[in-house]
Amino acid sequence: MASSISPTLSASAPSPALAPNAAGATHIKAVRHFNRFYTQRIGILAPYLGSEFSLTEVRVLYELAHRDQPTASELGRDLALDAGYLSRILRRFEGKGWLARVPSIADARQSLLKLTPLGHKVFAPLQQQSNDEAAALLAGLSPADQQNLVAAMNTVQRLLAPPNQPAATRTIILRDPKPGDMGWVVQQHGEIYAREYGWNSEFEALVADIAGKYLKNFRPDCEKCWIAELDGERVGAVFVVRKSATVAQLRMLILTPEARGLGLGGRLTDECIAFARSKGYKKMQLWTNSCLDAARAIYAKRGFQLIKSEPYHGFGHDLVGETWELRF
Repeated sequence: MASSISPTLSASAPSPALAPNAAGATHIKAVRHFNRFYTQRIGILAPYLGSEFSLTEVRVLYELAHRDQPTASELGRDLALDAGYLSRILRRFEGKGWLARVPSIADARQSLLKLTPLGHKVFAPLQQQSNDEAAALLAGLSPADQQNLVAAMNTVQRLLAPPNQPAATRTIILRDPKPGDMGWVVQQHGEIYAREYGWNSEFEALVADIAGKYLKNFRPDCEKCWIAELDGERVGAVFVVRKSATVAQLRMLILTPEARGLGLGGRLTDECIAFARSKGYKKMQLWTNSCLDAARAIYAKRGFQLIKSEPYHGFGHDLVGETWELRF
C-alpha cells in the first residue's frame, strides 16, 4: 500500500482531471484509513524487525537471498527503486562483505548479484524474526479466519497489481505438518526419485524410516518440519532434526516438478538455517548425493561446504554420498 500521507492541494490549485473510474471521497478515505491501520498493525513505523536496517534494505536483502543472481537493473525495476538509491544500498552491502558481484556472460555491461555466506548469515535472523511476527499476527485467528485473511490479501494484490504486469495468481505458503503429510513426503520421495533417477524401493524405505523416527521422537523445542503448499496443494517439504546439542541436520528436502523454478527450494533451506540459528545450534549438516545438482547448488549458494565424499552402492546404483556442513 502507498503511504497514507497525501499532499494537500491549495484552494487556488485546479482540481486534477478525474479518470472514468475515479474513486469517490468515501473510498479514498477508506483506503487511507486501512493504510494507517495496517502499517501500525505490522509495525512498519517502528525500527524494522528490531534491526539496524530500513524496510527497503531488508526488502533488497530478501530479494538477493531468494533470487538466482539478479542484476541491479532487475532489482530496481521489480522493487520500483531509484537507481541511485539502490546503488548506494548495494555498495554498502558490498562494503560490509555481504554482497558479491559476478560478471554476466550474457551482457558484459551487467554484473550478477549474490549474497555471500556472510550476507546469508546477516539475513537469516531477519527472516526468522519476520516469520515470528507474522505467526504472532495470525495466532489470534481461527484456521478459518486465517484462510479468509490470506484470501483477502490475495484479492488486494490481484486488484492493485500494475496494469503492465501480470497479476500474481500463485499462492505459496509454508506450514507445520498435519496428519497425512508424512505419508505424502514418503510417497513423493519414492515416486520422484524412481522416475527421475531410477532409484529402487530401498530409498523409499529409508525415507519412511526417517519420517517415522521424526514423528515418534519429535522435539518441538529444537526440531521442525515445513510443508510447502502452492495454490493449496502440497508441493514440498524439509526437516530440521537434532543431531547433537550443537549440530542440526537438514533432511528430506523435496519439491515436486511443478514447484521448481520458483525459488522454493532456496526458501525452504533458508527457513532451516534461520531456525537452527535461532535455536542456538553451532552448525548444520546434511547428507546428499553427487548427482543431485539442483540441491547441491542451493546448499553451496548458502555457504555449505562439502566436507566428505564417499562412493557406495545403494538404491540400485553406484553412487557418491556427500556430507555438507554450514558453520554459524
